[in-house]
Amino acid sequence: MKLEVISKSDNREVQNSIISQIRDLINYKNLEPGDKLPSERSLSEKFSVSRSSVRDAIQKLEFYGLLKSIPQSGTFVANIGVIAMNGMIDDILRLEDPDFKSLVETRILLELKIARLAALRRTDEDLRQMSEALEAYSEKVLKGEDAVQEDLLFHLAIAKASGNSSLNTLMLMITPEIITNFEKHHVCDKGMARSGIKEHQDIFNAIKDQNPLEAKEKVKVHFKTLYQYCYNIE
Repeated sequence: MKLEVISKSDNREVQNSIISQIRDLINYKNLEPGDKLPSERSLSEKFSVSRSSVRDAIQKLEFYGLLKSIPQSGTFVANIGVIAMNGMIDDILRLEDPDFKSLVETRILLELKIARLAALRRTDEDLRQMSEALEAYSEKVLKGEDAVQEDLLFHLAIAKASGNSSLNTLMLMITPEIITNFEKHHVCDKGMARSGIKEHQDIFNAIKDQNPLEAKEKVKVHFKTLYQYCYNIE
């Protein structure tokens, strides 16, 4: 029995084909804004694809706000104009998976803002979670163990403390890819992990003291190596 392996690229092509066909249904007036989408089974039969592929395509369109799922009712076409809908779908179909450098650059831009907000909005519970994450990171580093995940958990705790659910969600979206690729791209050597303890502590102290400018500056110091990686700065 021959097993066929579907690559990430192949899967995206199937997903984009489904999205294009859903757009056609809207353009040819088979579906109007506000209409209920046919069932996954019906669409999978109509498009000759698996139900899981249909589900993935629908979730992608939901993420960008073009479809809306209502529990126990179904999935509906967003109530926006067809011209706007077509423009947004064109942009979605042109999207590519972000490269690692783009992810790191996005993380830097997000965290500078997040640190300022966290310093202004943090609660005692936020401080407790950051402190626990910092302790877990320090413990692993001092044992000479890999602490990439603990490092990112500390930063996610800061994102939560920002009180901005959108920024927090964006951090959660890019974190898994960064964890997967951090060592692969040799961004930071293990010798820098110890200095990371002090840098994390400095960020934590600035947030605890509710000093937004200091928090932002300490994040800049912490990300010096990432800046060099993204912008080829010596």
